Amino acid sequence: MFTDSVDLTVSSGKGGAGCVSFRREKFVLNGGPNGGDGGKGGDILFKCDNNTHTLSHFQRKMHIKADIGQPGEASNCSGKSGAKKIIIVPPGTQILDAENGEILFDMLKHGQEEKFLVGGKGGLGNTHFKSSTKQRPTYAQPGEQGETRSIKLDLKLIADVGLVGFPNVGKSTLISRVSNATPEIANYEFTTLTPKLGQVNIGDFESFIMADIPGIIGGAHEGKGLGIQFLRHIERTKTLLYMVDLASYRELKEQIEVLKYEIASFSEKLGNSKYAIALTRVDLIPSDEINDLVNSFLDLVGLKQNFSKQFNFDENIPYYVQESADETLGFDKTLPYCVVPISSAINKNIEPLKNALFNLVQADRK
Repeated sequence: MFTDSVDLTVSSGKGGAGCVSFRREKFVLNGGPNGGDGGKGGDILFKCDNNTHTLSHFQRKMHIKADIGQPGEASNCSGKSGAKKIIIVPPGTQILDAENGEILFDMLKHGQEEKFLVGGKGGLGNTHFKSSTKQRPTYAQPGEQGETRSIKLDLKLIADVGLVGFPNVGKSTLISRVSNATPEIANYEFTTLTPKLGQVNIGDFESFIMADIPGIIGGAHEGKGLGIQFLRHIERTKTLLYMVDLASYRELKEQIEVLKYEIASFSEKLGNSKYAIALTRVDLIPSDEINDLVNSFLDLVGLKQNFSKQFNFDENIPYYVQESADETLGFDKTLPYCVVPISSAINKNIEPLKNALFNLVQADRK
């Protein structure tokens, strides 16, 4: 089960009480105080771990507590400190204050560790209160209370490329073809109910991460469909791939305009991201009509004059790249970097699309 938001109460451990004790040994007269100190309470820490990808393991945990410190003992023996509690979260998790929404920590990298709450100090034993005028103190300190905070964990997936499209346009099929992801694939809308991540390999040594989210419909930024619940999972991506279905009952221009509007309405920063366009399901279009349909799309959105036609060496389906794009990826970022007609079902133009997306990703890594 995929869970991307949970509310928790967390508490660090209470310190152990100091001990009241007096030395009792044969042949030792008037033995003095020897009560040990209480142990420190356990701390609360957060740790980022690549081996977990959801917050579902917190579903049944409403209150997480660190261990308490043990009380001190006689013979000046200190109590054992409480074990610290390490809370494991996946990369992309934000820890927020439940009351005001302030971001306390943003867990991004594997191994990142943040101390959140400090355990209470252990109380001092009565040996600390001996003086020349008070040689038999009968008082020891109680341990200090730990801290308690109400927090919210929000998971926002970290990916290089985010897939954006209406339901049933082939996002799941694409990510299953180009990566190691295994999403559910079926011929009905909203097949994808949870976000999916996949690693796309380029050659033997390069790769990037692709994120698939449930389909977007008009009004998604206001909560319609699965709406804002999953749009936030592409907030961290710097490159978007808009997927437009050539075989859909929806008009081509309507699809791209609605998708761009929903993204921009949800996040202005995301709306200004670099992007590419994939025209999907060309396998359902007669081969002699594909070129005209793609040119028609470029005309509809006013792009044709900015793009040059290119061909993959083993396919006869053209794809289009900005004429201004050069080796340093200098291009107009208000326009798509490329427009690629594809078919994930029969692997048409998938390699040119992968390479184009990798070029965009590489530009951010430099």
